[in-house]
Amino acid sequence: MLLWLRTAMVTSVPTVKLNDGRSHPVVGYGTYKVGVVPASASSAVAAGTAATEAVNPADCVAKALELGYRFLDCAEFYANEKAVGEGIAASGVPREQLFLASKCWTTTIYDGPEAVQAQLEKTLADLGTDYLDLYCIHWPVPGRHVAAYLQLEKAQAAGQVRSLGVSNYAVQDLDELMASGATVTPSINQIEINPFLYRKETIAAFESRGVKMQSYRTLRDGKAFSDPAILATAQKHGKTAAQVLGRWCVQHGFIAIPKSVKAERMEENLDLFDFELDADDMSQLDALTTPEAISTFVGLYRKCVIRDTPLTDGIKMEITEG
Repeated sequence: MLLWLRTAMVTSVPTVKLNDGRSHPVVGYGTYKVGVVPASASSAVAAGTAATEAVNPADCVAKALELGYRFLDCAEFYANEKAVGEGIAASGVPREQLFLASKCWTTTIYDGPEAVQAQLEKTLADLGTDYLDLYCIHWPVPGRHVAAYLQLEKAQAAGQVRSLGVSNYAVQDLDELMASGATVTPSINQIEINPFLYRKETIAAFESRGVKMQSYRTLRDGKAFSDPAILATAQKHGKTAAQVLGRWCVQHGFIAIPKSVKAERMEENLDLFDFELDADDMSQLDALTTPEAISTFVGLYRKCVIRDTPLTDGIKMEITEG
């Protein structure tokens, strides 16, 4: 009886149309650090260990699907796709109701198209599916990302991938991609987007070319939950800080990817569709990004495009920062 009551309370998530005509849920479940902390993640490096969280990733995914999530954001780098696949299988949710997305990591991109294809096939096997709804290039690795994307175009033509995307691309990376033989405009660019890193110029440039923006760090890893502006807005609407951050994201037309391993938080993060932020709320939250945040982003971009690879040069030093 309890299971039936929970099933009856499943949240229905709206969708948006991508530039290839396919539908994409506006909120998804992020699987980064769910059960596994990748070895080169900043937290693992700082701790000196890739310690596993005390949760079962399969259970977390099954719970997220039970609550109504249908978009799962996965990645080679997250090192937990096999467990995610187990959670999908345990959930009993039909494949056609899911939107499964993944990304190939810098090391695979560096190793070339054959490695990209091999990783795609491993991801398909781990997730227990014969196609992905979305596959992305995780970072624009200098001198390598174009060839990797062209391989994704081949995989799309073969039916292994429905929509193609990129992640962490600057405007100049997209320019390079489309000038270097790509024939399919990415449908998605996944970047960090929240009120504390709101890069309006970059977002506008991608959206003007029909590319939808996915937001990672939608909730800023919880670091903004005590911010006075966020808390005041939450109190005004009778919502939580997390719900304000998520609502800000989807109200701007971005696809939100919150993450939690706690069922009550999963449910809270999905409960965004019974209120709206007003113009004053949005204006105030839009103004929270500082020059220091933009500068930190630029440094991270330059570091991460070659992360875990032997590359030391080729990094774009002039990109659209804001």
